[in-house]
Amino acid sequence: MLVDSPPEQRAETAPAPPKRRALRAVGLPVSAAVLVLIALASIAIGAKDLSLAQVWHGLFHDSGTYGDVVVGERLSRTVLGLLAGAALGLAGAVLQALTRNPLADPGLLGINAGASAAVVTAITFFGVTSLTGYVWFAFAGAAGVGALVWFLGGSRGATPVRLVLAGTAISAALFGYLQAVMIMDDAALGRMRFWTVGSLSSATNGTIREVLPFFVAGTVLALALARPLNAMEMGDDTARALGADLNRTRALSMLAATVLCGAATAACGPIVFVGLMVPHVVRSFTGPDMRWILPYAAILSPVLLLGADVLGRILARPAELQVGIVTAVLGGPVFIHLVRRRRTAQL
Repeated sequence: MLVDSPPEQRAETAPAPPKRRALRAVGLPVSAAVLVLIALASIAIGAKDLSLAQVWHGLFHDSGTYGDVVVGERLSRTVLGLLAGAALGLAGAVLQALTRNPLADPGLLGINAGASAAVVTAITFFGVTSLTGYVWFAFAGAAGVGALVWFLGGSRGATPVRLVLAGTAISAALFGYLQAVMIMDDAALGRMRFWTVGSLSSATNGTIREVLPFFVAGTVLALALARPLNAMEMGDDTARALGADLNRTRALSMLAATVLCGAATAACGPIVFVGLMVPHVVRSFTGPDMRWILPYAAILSPVLLLGADVLGRILARPAELQVGIVTAVLGGPVFIHLVRRRRTAQL
């Protein structure tokens, strides 16, 4: 369901109250500091119990057992968590502005479904078994569905409603395809069952190198769209009056969201909730200005993702819970509470 933003939340031109301006300015470096602490915790804490001295030695001096664990495993998954978290947060924020729906996420436009369908196709029909093979199929699936949604949504005449309807229809069709293929192929079912949960445990330097250019390009594009998206949130007529090119902004927004979400999904699997919750929470204290929402989402989304990953490693020692499970279990009730509180405040 498309939820249009209230008029009082659409204006970028109205100056923010002094208290909010101070909170936004102070909150950004504080958020960055929290992110650094979470990243350090992700390197120091794992399913294998190591002391801080062993972690330090493995990080800087040891190429043996400690180095393999700290550098080869924990550092790689931490870097991937930083990149994927920022990508999911930015993609969610862009899609919420594009559809004018504060509950939108990458799954709404079928991007996750496209990546999943491409991976199960690679496993079943092309015999792909490695993560590096999944990455390119998943990204191609996400990009293909993003282009198809744009085309079915009206291309240059696309509107938020048309894009959401096209994405929902394609997601339903791909879900049916996924179920049919996995029922017929036990190998695909086994591999997809792990991949679709969402995890950082398979992170490698090779995977990071393959998806890094897409993370960088998508991030730069998303941040560059802050002002046009601000204009669009004021309504189509007002945006046109301000000189915004709606078709161009929508096309570039779709491209940015597809690149970001496609890269994150390809590397980690379809991790839910991060791109939905974090931009929504950020908006509650930054206001509707995308120039603040996007940087905050890029910083706080990795905080949530890495924090959930660390928690999953602690709770299930010596095994671990996949990060996708932890984000869903922890985030769902919190998000429901925020939505209920928001509705109560508007009554």
